[in-house]
Amino acid sequence: MNFEGLDPGLAEYAPAMHSALDPVLDAHLNPSLLQNVELDPEGVALEALPVQESVHIMEGVYSELHSVVAEVGVPVTVSHFDLHEEMLWVGSHGVNSSDDIRQIQSLENGILFLTKNNLKYMARGGLIIFDYLLDESEDMQSLLLTDSSMLLVGGLQNHILEIDLNTVQETQKYAVETPGVAIMRQTNRFFFCGHTSGKISLRDLRTFKVEHEFEAFSGSLSDFDVHGNLLASCGFSSRLTGLACDRFLKVYDLRMMRAITPLQVHVDPAFLRFIPTYTSRLAIISQSGQCQFCEPTGLANPADIFHVNPVGPLLMTFDVSASKQALAFGDSEGCVHLWTDSPEPAFNPYSRETEFALPCLVDSLPPLDWSQELLPLSLIPVPLTTDTLLSDWPAANSAPAPRRAPPVDAEILRAMKKVGFIGYAPNPRTRLRNQIPYRLKESDSEFDSFSQVPESPIGREEEPHLHMVSKKYRKVTIKYSKLGLEDFDFKHYNKTLFAGLEPHIPNAYCNCMIQVLYFLEPVRCLIQNHLCQKEFCLACELGFLFHMLDLSRGDPCQGSNFLRAFRTIPEASALGLILADSDEASGKGNLARLIQRWNRFILTQLHQDMQELEVPQAYRGAASSFCSSGDSVIGQLFSCEMENCSLCRCGSETVRASSTLLFTLSYPEDKAGKNCDFAQVLKRSICLEQNTQAWCDNCEKYQPTIQTRNIRHLPDILVINCEVNSVKEADFWRMQAEVAFKMAIKKHSGEISKNKELALSDWKELGSPEGMLTCPSIEELKNVWLPFSIRMKLTKNKGLDVCNWTDGDEMQVWGPARAEEEHGVCVYDLMATVVHILDSRTGGSLVAHIKVGETYHQRKEGVTHQQWYLFNDFLIEPIDKHEAVQFDMNWKVPAILYYTKRNLNSKYNLHIKNPIEASVLMAEASLARKQRKTHTTFIPLMLNEMPQVGDLVGLDAEFVTLNEEEAELRSDGTKSTIKPSQMSVARITCVRGQGPNEGIPFIDDYISTQEQVVDYLTQYSGIKPGDLDAKISSKHLTTLKSTYLKLRFLIDIGVKFVGHGLQKDFRVINLMVPKDQVLDTVYLFHMPRKRMISLRFLAWYFLDLKIQGETHDSIEDARTALQLYQKYLELSKNGTEPESFHKVLKGLYEKGRKMDWKVPEPEGQTSPKNAAVFSSVLAL
Repeated sequence: MNFEGLDPGLAEYAPAMHSALDPVLDAHLNPSLLQNVELDPEGVALEALPVQESVHIMEGVYSELHSVVAEVGVPVTVSHFDLHEEMLWVGSHGVNSSDDIRQIQSLENGILFLTKNNLKYMARGGLIIFDYLLDESEDMQSLLLTDSSMLLVGGLQNHILEIDLNTVQETQKYAVETPGVAIMRQTNRFFFCGHTSGKISLRDLRTFKVEHEFEAFSGSLSDFDVHGNLLASCGFSSRLTGLACDRFLKVYDLRMMRAITPLQVHVDPAFLRFIPTYTSRLAIISQSGQCQFCEPTGLANPADIFHVNPVGPLLMTFDVSASKQALAFGDSEGCVHLWTDSPEPAFNPYSRETEFALPCLVDSLPPLDWSQELLPLSLIPVPLTTDTLLSDWPAANSAPAPRRAPPVDAEILRAMKKVGFIGYAPNPRTRLRNQIPYRLKESDSEFDSFSQVPESPIGREEEPHLHMVSKKYRKVTIKYSKLGLEDFDFKHYNKTLFAGLEPHIPNAYCNCMIQVLYFLEPVRCLIQNHLCQKEFCLACELGFLFHMLDLSRGDPCQGSNFLRAFRTIPEASALGLILADSDEASGKGNLARLIQRWNRFILTQLHQDMQELEVPQAYRGAASSFCSSGDSVIGQLFSCEMENCSLCRCGSETVRASSTLLFTLSYPEDKAGKNCDFAQVLKRSICLEQNTQAWCDNCEKYQPTIQTRNIRHLPDILVINCEVNSVKEADFWRMQAEVAFKMAIKKHSGEISKNKELALSDWKELGSPEGMLTCPSIEELKNVWLPFSIRMKLTKNKGLDVCNWTDGDEMQVWGPARAEEEHGVCVYDLMATVVHILDSRTGGSLVAHIKVGETYHQRKEGVTHQQWYLFNDFLIEPIDKHEAVQFDMNWKVPAILYYTKRNLNSKYNLHIKNPIEASVLMAEASLARKQRKTHTTFIPLMLNEMPQVGDLVGLDAEFVTLNEEEAELRSDGTKSTIKPSQMSVARITCVRGQGPNEGIPFIDDYISTQEQVVDYLTQYSGIKPGDLDAKISSKHLTTLKSTYLKLRFLIDIGVKFVGHGLQKDFRVINLMVPKDQVLDTVYLFHMPRKRMISLRFLAWYFLDLKIQGETHDSIEDARTALQLYQKYLELSKNGTEPESFHKVLKGLYEKGRKMDWKVPEPEGQTSPKNAAVFSSVLAL
């Protein structure tokens, strides 16, 4: 350590001689230490420490060598002896608590500093090497350098991060069972983690799993250290009055993994370190400055205590040098004390020399007044040189050459809207903000490629030369306005009667696969017949979603409840199927791999859900006509029985049976350039043969074995994952498509030559009605390798024959009257393809081509035909069948294939019987533990009150926010919603609309949620924190599925719902209700092209009621909506006098404009809640 600036006399005084503090500057202290310290002229200078006559430091006994002020009045939080140079690093409190230096670690090339949520690596000269920001929620306390480039960082959270210092990236996150890792140590056997709860855990060096745990202290841990086979710790114990410092050090033998006799000390231990010299000495330091040395296995002697004189009241930090010859203490007033056991200590065994900044060559320069024009510039000293100056650059080489401005992004031109002569467009984020890449060599070619960009609004719509991705395949997004989705034109994207799915929900990447499963008629019927008691059952939620798709007439649906259940399944999280919002928005995930894993997961999960045949009484419904006593129907549809054979080289053979729900394509490595049709690759993938190491019972050791897989039974639905995950597989598809294209051209040209010769340009007319032959065009033959049909047959010797198939082949070989079953042949037709669209601008997307069958067209359109459609979230468009098998590998990559057996629907009973019965409306127990009868706010329906078709039901729902809205401000100052807030239903109330108990609720359910609630919206919903928690809630708490079934039963029975703003309520609840069953007072009391009127104003104007005073109440709102509907019938004479009612609405709008649509402040709150009707509920 370098102390050249200090007086040598400071090295020879003893700390025991300190007298009281005087406001006198010590004569031995160098005044240069105080150059950057501001002193209070009226106070005592902290560094004015008077020293008595110098006393020589005794060898082997620690005494104070130096005392220096780091920063006046700012507590020193951490100190650290540099392991490579003779330097002492200290950290102090920052302005904010998040800026406090928590730990310092020296490395070969710099120093690491840890704060609350920041890790900074700086060179010793002060340059920042990296500044790594951690999550704002983190509260880091300690770090541990495991090797030269790996670092562990722990804190008050329940995990420890592993960070690679070379790449500055988080490589691993280890879960910690006991949160609060304040101290970490390492030996050649274990990682040691000291927790704030008083526990010390010993973890494996490789796996970081807990090997042993020591319950050291009942209160909290203060410090611990490890040396050899001993672990010593100090801390606090719990007392009646709180935590008290424990004067017993807990010592553990790491060989026996047990505690030995505690060591009693005579100070209050706050810090301890092993200082092994000749023996394993322990240094124990208290915060008041007392220091004691003792042996960990002996007795502490009071005579071994010496005292550090801190300037402040407390010692805050303590460290020992690598040589064990120096101790450093930092106190609460910013003073650092250095103690050594020799006058000239060695701080490190091998220290390198410290590099200091060079002194300024010019000591002083005269001040220059730049306002003086005649000031001679020669006052500035410039070295004399005879070389040419840089400013003497030749004029020929200094011609101005400004950098050419890059062209405007094509996406900006396409989306630009003009207001006057100014154009506005959203930022496509294809470049870094305020940065332009500067490429000299590539600039010319880059500008040439953009030379065709249209600079006028004409021709910006199509842009065929800018993007190879066809418009209908691009990722579709919803443009939100201040009205939300009400004014978004979904019909522009979907002119069919089939329902699309909205993409803005988290993990909605699976929308295309949901559509594929829906258009499999046996699967659709099977799922809708299923109902069980599990709260989060994917089969139930998928059945509810399929029911919505059935009811929709072209309006999009959303799978929010299905995806909510999907996120709760542990297997989905373990398989990495649940994407974070940031990953989904940025397109970081590999969507092709993701959807293939999701495909395997959903089939397995549905198979497991269908095997649970025991249905509770409350959910007793239709017994599915699919189900058998053995396998589930998903197994009957998708399962394929396999025979796996392992043949050892010794001749022993092992055979076992298994089943699989799908197959993964395995591509040949040696036939990349040869003709290899799809059927051959499929057969190779099904009947897989591979060489691998396996256990042989005969040889009793691992031996090279040949493993083969044979098929016993063909499935009804053949599912194939394409596994095109690398350039190698993509090149294989591309090459096979080129070979198939050449063969198709040759084949069709041979057929045409027999009739007449055609020019190449005449090919386009061949597929037209005017053409002589029904041959596909050249465009239809490009990029096609996948067959529309394949034929599979099991041979007698357990083999499998697979070939591409066409209807013409069938006519030639079998004849029209001979069925495939007679020959044991199964013909599979392509039903769906799921493809990954590669688009660098949007991160890519997933779409599906689906052949929609006759039954779906019959239900939706009343016609019977088959048609291929493209499903791209809420965009649905009919396509030609050849488009479903054309894969341009530059942007359209196949992911999943679905083949169905011919005449599949005839093998299954496709009748759907609604499994939801009236028993769901009966009384049920609350999930809340504290709910009592006195809190009951509703009366369940009696048997004689069961609703009938056309009955009125008042409905209102309250919501909470799970995710806040994401919005941005456009350049013209308007607000643009990027992603709407994600809402979750929290309370649903249904009120009787007729009968003797009219106005009394029969459903008032609070919905329990396991997801994090961001905002309870108490002012608008009346929901308070704790109302949805089963442990502390006093409300009638149920699951969302339970209440959903009640509403589904009411919809299916045909009741009419009366409410205010029901469109949003049903949307968040995720229900599709026929329009003739909805009576919304928002639209009943609304004039075209006028504003919507609030329920509160309508109640005040028509009913003279003042509701929603302090907060909203769903019972009050539902009952008020019923009364408003009765008022509407009264004013419009049951709808027979629209003109008179129109005059009433005019008066309503005039009154609203005068009062600015505000209800006068209530003098006495009158509300339906206080009416006599409601008191009858409480009486009951």
